[in-house]
Amino acid sequence: MFLQAPDSSSSNGSDENKTFLVMSLNCSMWQDNSMSVKQFAFAKFSEVTEQCFLLFTLILLMFLASLTGNALIALAIWTNPVLHTPMYFFLANLSFLEIGYTCSVIPKMLQSLVSEARGISRKGCATQMFFFTLFAISECCLLAAMAFDRYMAICSPLHYATRMNRGVCAHLAIVSWGVGCMVGLGQTNYIFSLDFCGPCEIDHFFCDLPPILALACGDTSYNEAAVFVVAILCISSPFLLIIASYGRILAAVLVMPSPEGRRKALSTCSSHLLVVTLFYGSGSVTYLRPKASHSPGTDKLLALFYTVVTSMLNPIIYSLRNKEVKAALQRTVGKKKILTHS
Repeated sequence: MFLQAPDSSSSNGSDENKTFLVMSLNCSMWQDNSMSVKQFAFAKFSEVTEQCFLLFTLILLMFLASLTGNALIALAIWTNPVLHTPMYFFLANLSFLEIGYTCSVIPKMLQSLVSEARGISRKGCATQMFFFTLFAISECCLLAAMAFDRYMAICSPLHYATRMNRGVCAHLAIVSWGVGCMVGLGQTNYIFSLDFCGPCEIDHFFCDLPPILALACGDTSYNEAAVFVVAILCISSPFLLIIASYGRILAAVLVMPSPEGRRKALSTCSSHLLVVTLFYGSGSVTYLRPKASHSPGTDKLLALFYTVVTSMLNPIIYSLRNKEVKAALQRTVGKKKILTHS
C-alpha cells in the first residue's frame, strides 16, 4: 500500500525512497483519536518516463491551444461592437468558463507528469474540487441559457430584442455562475467533512468527486447518492432544457417557407449543438453511469477528454463554423500584428 515505508535494506540513501518516506509520513496525522489524512498524492500515470514526457507534451500543447483560442474569442467579442449581441455575450462567458475550467486542473496535472512532487494538501484538494465543480456546473447552466437564446431568436424573432435584452442576459449569466458556486461550495464541504484515514493516493489526476469519495472512511453510500442526485439535477435538468429548446426550434424551422431561412437558422445552432454533445456526452458517461461500471483507467481517459480536448475544440468549432466570429478573430489578430510592428 502507499502508506508502507520502503524496506530499510533496499537503497536507503536513494532520493526516491526519501521522497516516498516523506510523503508517507506527511500523508496523515493523529487528531482526536482518529487518523485524519492531511496530505493526498496523485497516482502516477505511468512508470515509463518516456510515456509521461509524451503525455506531458501533448497535454501542454492542447492546454496552450485551449487558453489561446478561448482568450482570443473573448477578446474578439469584447473589442468588436458588431458582436455585442446576446449570443456572443454568452459565448464570451463560455470562453471564460473554459479558461477557468482548464486552469483549475491542468497545471497540477502537468507538474505530476514530470515531477515526483505529486502531493497536494487537503485544503489544496478541496480548493481544486470547488473551482472545478464551479466551472463545470456553471457551464452546464450556461449551455442551457445559450439554447434558450437560440430558441428566442428563431421562434420569437419579433420579440427577441426586447425579451433578450442586456438585463435578461446578465441575469441568466449570473444565475449560471451562482448555481455553479453554490453547488461547488455544497459538494466540497459535504465531501471534505468526511474522515479520510488512508490510503491517501488519489487514483486520478485531479481532485474529482468519485476518486476522493473512494478514500473516505466508513460507509459513504449516502454521500455517493447525494453526488449522484446533484449530478442528475445539474446535468440532466439543463440538458432537458436544451432538448426542449431545440425541439421547438426544429418544429419552427420545418415550417419555414424559405430554404435559405432554414439553412441560416440551423447554421446558427450547429456549433452550439456540437459543443453540447461533446460536453454533456463525456460528462454524462462519467458521472451518471452505475458505480459498478467505473474503472480508474476509463475515468481518467474520459476526464482528459472533457477537461482538455473539449476545451481545446470549442474555440475551433465556433471560429470555423461561424463567419462573424472568424471575421472578428481575423480583425483582432490583425490589430495585434499592427501594434507589434508599429
